Amino acid sequence: MTDETAPAGQNDAVQPNEDGPVSMPTSQPVLLRGLKLEIFATVGLMVLFGVIGYLVSQAPGAIGGALGVLIAGALSCVTIGSILFANQRFIQNPNFVAIFFGIVAGGWLLKLVVFIVAVLLLRDQSWLDPKILFFGLVAGIIVSLVIDTLVVVKARVPYVGA
Repeated sequence: MTDETAPAGQNDAVQPNEDGPVSMPTSQPVLLRGLKLEIFATVGLMVLFGVIGYLVSQAPGAIGGALGVLIAGALSCVTIGSILFANQRFIQNPNFVAIFFGIVAGGWLLKLVVFIVAVLLLRDQSWLDPKILFFGLVAGIIVSLVIDTLVVVKARVPYVGA
């Protein structure tokens, strides 16, 4: 869908508003819902794995479990947050698609670097249980994937313009 002031194909992903400015993509509320659910799930899983870790190996287990879930949740929120940020800040830019993918790819690169640094810094720490950290990390990733899948499947986003 195009308007008279933009070349064909430039505003295909968004719908022009009556006032002239380009509106947000219809996926924006879906992404916000996913981000909120991810934050709530991360907090809940941190408590759960903190308790499980404490029962398994006292304080080091509690720290390892909560920290593993926190790392997984924070890294999961980076992708959703980068998409929301790019949509909110750059939707009216004529180079939106390039900027959007640059921000999202940069977020992925940031996640990779943060994960590697976290693993290197935490691998031999005596104040946490690395096995519980690993299980918290895996659980956080699985819950994040389930949330992302459910949010997308239940979304009612139109994909054909009027």
